[in-house]
Amino acid sequence: MPSRILVIQTAFLGDAILATALLENLHQAFPDAQLDFLVRKGHEGLFTKHPFLNQVLVWDKKKDRYRGLWKLLLFIRKQRYEHVITVQRFASTGFLTAFSGAKNRIGFDKNPLSFAFTATATHDLESGLHETSRNHSLIEFLVQTPVLRPRLYPTPADFEKIKGFQQQPYICVAPASVWFTKQYPADKWAAWLRSVPDSVAIYILGSPDDKTLGEDILKKAHRTGRSENLCGRLSFLESAALMKTAQMNFVNDSAPMHMASALNAPVCAVYCSTIPDFGFGPLSENSRVLEITDSLPCRPCGLHGHRACPEGHFRCAVEIKESQFLDVLRESLARE
Repeated sequence: MPSRILVIQTAFLGDAILATALLENLHQAFPDAQLDFLVRKGHEGLFTKHPFLNQVLVWDKKKDRYRGLWKLLLFIRKQRYEHVITVQRFASTGFLTAFSGAKNRIGFDKNPLSFAFTATATHDLESGLHETSRNHSLIEFLVQTPVLRPRLYPTPADFEKIKGFQQQPYICVAPASVWFTKQYPADKWAAWLRSVPDSVAIYILGSPDDKTLGEDILKKAHRTGRSENLCGRLSFLESAALMKTAQMNFVNDSAPMHMASALNAPVCAVYCSTIPDFGFGPLSENSRVLEITDSLPCRPCGLHGHRACPEGHFRCAVEIKESQFLDVLRESLARE
């Protein structure tokens, strides 16, 4: 009977995408294993018709947090997993792992329930390792292959849905972020997008909650070329399909950056309050990073960012120059 493996990552969308590198390595090492993935509610759309996932488990952290956690534990125990791997350092997923009944219960040593794990690894933010490599350290005793890139699998239907947007060269812009200090300002996006040639279409990507932001940017850009706000109009995988064939994808240090990496799509990541050295940088072969050219004593101000600039000036964002974006755009168009 094939072994059963569960990977748990119920944090942010980008974290779930990065954890797919584990899925790739585990599938390569154990192609006959029944591989399951537990994510938070709202992220399951990333894995629609995934070619080798057996099932996607979902935890509604907002509406059914504790009762849902208990139901999940009962379900997990019934699956009789051989390996349960949590890549999070929180008690909730540690609880699911510790009491899963799995032969191998694996997680980071910083998890409060790590004492009940059978194997642990150190989560080191100081070394500069990429998060995919940190996660891979959890399975090194199971898998002796190099770290694979995260990967998403848009379906033929997803690629068919976005054909109408591929009639001319285009760039995608994903301007939103959960954290204010990781989000390049709308006025600054609009300022450089105003200079994009009319021969290049601009598509704004994001969730339904980002629709107003997208409209604001395009309104201020005053372009005559094709520009469309697609926030809320495309699914996760349709957005990924569109990013795959873009001339360039301009994103913040946020989930769309990791989405581009998972498609090996060209990506230019804008870093405001955070830095690539935290280990969450882009992994695409064609990757660029934009950040302030001068050092700031207050940068970085945190791993995730803040709801407002702690210093009140937000220089790490506003001093990134329009010319930096336009240089990347020119290079991307010259590749054709």
